[in-house]
Amino acid sequence: MEFLLDYGLFLAKIVTVVVAIVALLVIVKSVGGRSGGAKGELEITNLTEQRKQMVAQLEHHLHDEAFIKARDKAEKKAEKEKTKLCEKAIKKASKDGELDSKREPHLFVLDFNGSIDAKEVASLREEVSAILAVAREGDEVLVRLESGGGMVHAYGLASSQLDRIKAAKLPLTIAVDKVAASGGYMMACIADKIVSAPFAIVGSIGVIAQLPNFHKLLKKNDIEFEQLTAGEYKRTLTMFGENTDKARDKFKQELEETHGLFKDFIREHRPDLDLDKVATGEHWFGTQAKELGLVDEIKASDDIVIEACKDKTVLAIHYVQKKKITDKLAGVAGEAADSVLLKLISRGQKPIV
Repeated sequence: MEFLLDYGLFLAKIVTVVVAIVALLVIVKSVGGRSGGAKGELEITNLTEQRKQMVAQLEHHLHDEAFIKARDKAEKKAEKEKTKLCEKAIKKASKDGELDSKREPHLFVLDFNGSIDAKEVASLREEVSAILAVAREGDEVLVRLESGGGMVHAYGLASSQLDRIKAAKLPLTIAVDKVAASGGYMMACIADKIVSAPFAIVGSIGVIAQLPNFHKLLKKNDIEFEQLTAGEYKRTLTMFGENTDKARDKFKQELEETHGLFKDFIREHRPDLDLDKVATGEHWFGTQAKELGLVDEIKASDDIVIEACKDKTVLAIHYVQKKKITDKLAGVAGEAADSVLLKLISRGQKPIV
């Protein structure tokens, strides 16, 4: 009798835990569903003000109190005079009906750290749209680009987003501090000016596709694989079936065609490049890339931002996509699994630039 009582209590505890877990999941899903309406929001950082604060903080440790007071007094006087001039300009512009064109020029800074499927283009398109909505004559755009390339169609779309900036006649500079290779260079060549750090990796104008084949392993274990298609070339190379020379030749032909389109794209935006020399799939360091004409100047992105802070308002624009609670609970493990699967399958089915 005592055994049955203990067993009943044990079952009651299990049921209580299960019910609590189910209730928690229901609540999480409900909250996540209600928050699904908001896509995301822009984060704007004033890099000009950020730099001023950093310099002021450092100077407090380098100079005595008398110097700091004299400097602050001079800055307040200069700011007051600047404010008076601005007020006069605003009044005149308002009277002449030209108010919108009188603001200080801006440098908009975007960061693109591209993955193999260039999923970051979702944020890039929002950032570009926001800039184009407010940009005026005298404004410029700097993109700090880092990417080793990826899927052709994905990086084609990312390049198209940058081309929207060019179409709006906004000067576009792309800075490569670490790497802009293959699909990354496809994006970079859109710019009016490409700036590279001395040892940044640039180039790799080529196309690659690779995949494992498990046909022999399946055959050894008497496992049959069936794949049905309609259309002779619906699928060429496969991971599980037996690949033929005809399929390989067709796939190689598709890679060559993609490489041709890639070279045509580069030629359109960098007409002075010797493509026979640089479109071999090789990559170069920044200083070598400048000699070949792949980049225009050797400089780090920090130098561009610091120089612009002298006469422009420099704003870093970052579009942050909001996630549901349920998406956050999916965790890093799910993203890692997706990444591995993407690299395993997509590299075999679609060319990579």
